[in-house]
Amino acid sequence: MTDWEACPAVERHPGRVGGKWVFRGTRVPVYTLFENLRAGATVGDFVEWFPGVRRTDVDTVLDHEARALSDSTDS
Repeated sequence: MTDWEACPAVERHPGRVGGKWVFRGTRVPVYTLFENLRAGATVGDFVEWFPGVRRTDVDTVLDHEARALSDSTDS
C-alpha cells in the first residue's frame, strides 16, 4: 500500500471527499487518475478533464507510486 503522506501533490481531510486522498487544492481523488489511466486515458486527457489538477502534480503522483511499487518488490 502506498504511503501518500510523503507525496507533496496530495492531501486528505476527514470532512472532504470522505477523507480520500485528493490532488492538493482540488476535490479530485487520486484513485480517479489510476482508474482513468487503466481505462485508456492519457495523462493529457486526465489533466484536461479535471481542471485544477496540474500536470506536475500528476507526474509527482505517478513517480511516487512507481517508487512505492519498486520499494515493495525490493523487499
